[in-house]
Amino acid sequence: MKKYSLIFGIIFLFSASTASAATVKVSGWIPWWQASAGIVSAKKHLSELDTVHPFAFEVDKNGALIEKTSLSGSNWQQFFADARKNNIAIVPTINWSDGAQIHTILSDTTKRNAHIQNIVNMVSNGGYAGVDIDYEQKLAETNPYFSIFLKDLKTALSGKTLSCAIEARTPPADLAKGGLKTPQYANDYAVIGKTCDVVELMAYDQQRIDVTLNTARKGEPYIPVADSAWVEKVLKLAIKEIPTSKLMLAVPTYGREWTLTVAPEWYKAYAPVQTLNMPNIEMLARKYNLTAGKNKAGEMSFSYFPSNSPYSVLNQLATPPGTRQGFEAAAKALLFATYAKTEVPVNIVWYPDPNILMNAKNLAKKYNLRGVSIFKIDGDERVW
Repeated sequence: MKKYSLIFGIIFLFSASTASAATVKVSGWIPWWQASAGIVSAKKHLSELDTVHPFAFEVDKNGALIEKTSLSGSNWQQFFADARKNNIAIVPTINWSDGAQIHTILSDTTKRNAHIQNIVNMVSNGGYAGVDIDYEQKLAETNPYFSIFLKDLKTALSGKTLSCAIEARTPPADLAKGGLKTPQYANDYAVIGKTCDVVELMAYDQQRIDVTLNTARKGEPYIPVADSAWVEKVLKLAIKEIPTSKLMLAVPTYGREWTLTVAPEWYKAYAPVQTLNMPNIEMLARKYNLTAGKNKAGEMSFSYFPSNSPYSVLNQLATPPGTRQGFEAAAKALLFATYAKTEVPVNIVWYPDPNILMNAKNLAKKYNLRGVSIFKIDGDERVW
């Protein structure tokens, strides 16, 4: 009997492990500005998706929805039909990033209720599985009204899915010295965790917010989209208040370009240039004959002097020993800035590692999360 019990126990553990690995769900946003490429890419990977978010709606100053791409168009409708045949939920996203307008609408009971009805009508008329709320740059004083909004919206949806995309929080101990010991947040994580059916933690756009990691990574350029160490840090903070069974780890598929001011002995400051998708990044690398390297954040990067920069002559310098691949131009700029006691601008491009989805899935398994969300599905096949 003990022998059979042992065998059954092994079978059970193996089955449970396999089931656990299989439960990592995958969702993705298809942005309205790259709808055609996003639909084509998503169609190729229907078997790997559980939910698709058409990133299609914004909000005007009166709380009315603005449809940025016609979801009634044949391309979207055919995609929806294919997705539903594969049991994929269609949950459109509403994006709103005007903090003052959000506060005006949500803090007024009449306007808030009208806004909720606009959302319910959209979901009902489109036959969608629910709605994804992505309201960013809210004011701290909007916190209680946003909570009321979510609770009332959940009730009004009558059982349909309420998905909430929220900004990641860097732990207070890692924020800039002199900041608030108890930061004022626009989101009530506890309410969101209780009210929303799905919570997507947007673990990206880190940049220079984590001073602890800024210090730990000094000596090289450092302006990450999402340092793997930071991602795990903000995830640990989130799961203190949000059930892991609801939590989706949202990962980026875009990069950013910066102008880095290099001063004597240090990499001084970063100014944004543009947001880049992979085709643009690859085109830029080909133009300047550059090879990206993996940086301390576990992401990819390369630096260069624009062709119209007077400092492009520094390309003729020998690369300092020990320079990480991709940082050759930055290292030459530092060498010259230190020698000449001046400041030198150099451009740097920073973007996620191709294995970001696999890495996110592993993290989701480690913390028993609901799954991972991709921002964004736009034709970049590396992510798959």
